[in-house]
Amino acid sequence: MTDKKAQLTVEGLNETLELPVYSGTVGPDVIDVRGLVSKGFFTYDPGFVSTASCESKITFIDGDLGVLLHRGYPIETLAEKSEYLETCYLLLHGELPTQAQYEEFKHVITHHTMVNESIARFLTGFHYDSHPMAMLCGVVGALSAFYHDSMDVSNPQHRMISAHRLIAKMPTLAAMCYKHRVGQPFMYPQNNMSYSENFLHMMFGTPCDPPNVNPVLARAMDRIFLLHADHEQNASTSTVRLAGSSGANPFACIAAGIATLWGPAHGGANEAVLDMLEEIGDVSNIDKFVAKAKDKNDPFRLMGFGHRVYKNFDPRAKVMKQTCDEVLAELGIDNDPLLPIAKRLEQIALEDPYFIEKKLYPNVDFYSGIIMKAIGIPTEMFTVIFATGRTVGWISHWHEMLSEGYKIGRPRQLYKGYPSREFPSRESR
Repeated sequence: MTDKKAQLTVEGLNETLELPVYSGTVGPDVIDVRGLVSKGFFTYDPGFVSTASCESKITFIDGDLGVLLHRGYPIETLAEKSEYLETCYLLLHGELPTQAQYEEFKHVITHHTMVNESIARFLTGFHYDSHPMAMLCGVVGALSAFYHDSMDVSNPQHRMISAHRLIAKMPTLAAMCYKHRVGQPFMYPQNNMSYSENFLHMMFGTPCDPPNVNPVLARAMDRIFLLHADHEQNASTSTVRLAGSSGANPFACIAAGIATLWGPAHGGANEAVLDMLEEIGDVSNIDKFVAKAKDKNDPFRLMGFGHRVYKNFDPRAKVMKQTCDEVLAELGIDNDPLLPIAKRLEQIALEDPYFIEKKLYPNVDFYSGIIMKAIGIPTEMFTVIFATGRTVGWISHWHEMLSEGYKIGRPRQLYKGYPSREFPSRESR
């Protein structure tokens, strides 16, 4: 916070308005416009792209420099030296855990992974070919009917119990959505497995075989969860905060975040990458599609390149590329017709002057889509996995908002409709 002031003059207004200017730890200064309403003005910012809706200590992004920090730690460092559950603790509590704290946290999460047996019956009520995100959104919202013993949002202990439950149960519920869709029995979590091993076991294991999870794939899955854990005030996180500002229970708030993430402009990007590769169809067609992407008058877009926030290389993409190479080498996949297309597009994006000038580098969605397809995860499950990893970010922001004081969200509008008018009789219309 600084003593700086912004001066605002408005035509027709005799006085000059003074607005406080605040400085964060890093990033641009912020003009406090709350005083404008008393003068009869609102600010106009469709999409809230120039509006700070809250104060937060969790995540910082510098899109121009390609920087992503969680509680001050670069995402590349966390991906290299940490693992998903340790990053969950960091996001929730603000500091990295000691060894004893971490062991206790892992124990708590591991022993919350099972879900009430009635939830299985709830899930089977969905049609077998329902979209997994439809099932996940519904079942997470319904958790409030099963775990209503800890929903006092003013109680920090209740909030933390709910946070633990959500982080623990999301991979179980995600795998259950998949199993219901393919007609296989639900698999119980194993307490002797890591978070990501458990998820892959519940996704692909069957009662006919003993658990067998490839450690390279489990590490890749852990990185996917970690790299999607939080991304500041995006659409779904802002939705969770807005829902939470009404005092809604945590399960309803996270369900709202899942519903927002489901939108193709937000969480469906890695699924869109695979759809694009299918559309291209063959390496011989790449030049034609690249030309279409460069044509301003052609609606075709190359998915998985560039990012709305990052005007430089997506820092998560660097880690995901390494993980992608590790997974493909481990699985020895050489018969998938989409992989040569993906590899060629990656080469073009890194070497073609047009892509370099426009900063259209491969992003995290490009590589994560390829990894998940290689593991055997169907495209309709991609956003479900995104939601599983992002749950800790959502619940951390929800907890932070409730811990530090808040007002119910109430955006304003620029009204362009009719002014007050008389109601005409039916005969005169």
